[in-house]
Amino acid sequence: DELNRLCSEIADLYNWAFCNINIRPYYAEGSKTLAFETVEQLGWIAPDHIVAPIASGSLYTKVGKAMRELVDVGLLKEQTTRIHGAQPAGCAPVADAFGHGHTTFNPVRDPNTVAKSLAIGNPADGFYALKLAKDVGGVIESVTDDEIIEAMQLLASTEGVFAETAAGVTIAVLAKLAERGVIGRDELTVALVTGNGLKTQEAVDGQTSDRFEITPSMKSFEKTLADHGVL
Repeated sequence: DELNRLCSEIADLYNWAFCNINIRPYYAEGSKTLAFETVEQLGWIAPDHIVAPIASGSLYTKVGKAMRELVDVGLLKEQTTRIHGAQPAGCAPVADAFGHGHTTFNPVRDPNTVAKSLAIGNPADGFYALKLAKDVGGVIESVTDDEIIEAMQLLASTEGVFAETAAGVTIAVLAKLAERGVIGRDELTVALVTGNGLKTQEAVDGQTSDRFEITPSMKSFEKTLADHGVL
């Protein structure tokens, strides 16, 4: 956050571009492929809803940009997708601002969440994320650490996908929006699951069944499974 602030000040003073993720073309433009591939894989049909995580806000806003470009080039007739944002409660400056109906946000100085990859207290694209949500009828919501971990377990047990904490935030917000009726049962909805759970294994320590540890041999493998009633 401090580095972002300093670079922004330097860019303003010297009229330089700030080549962080918000301007860096390979990230900023590359993020649009999530929306492009979503629409392509749905047979060139736009989903009713997309739920995306918000850290700096760059990915979230670029999904919005991509949906507009699909209309501009004629691949979609109009932009009807509601794009929702997800943040952890321990670092939710954009969600808090949205909840209070504000167009600007207050930075979070001491983030405290298991979703470390989303813990950006002063998101560079936070203002634009709030604007996008307003423009497309989206909702930006936050969830607690317990809800994040529960969502990670839900995704793993129902889809066989072990995702990192940021994805837990997205799925937990999706569940919350569904419970509130923002997302209807029959509406086509896409959740952006953005990372592998092996990156954040510590988040589920003590929250799941004990794992099996074996020596690298068939004998140890079969004995362990037999001891636990699997074989």
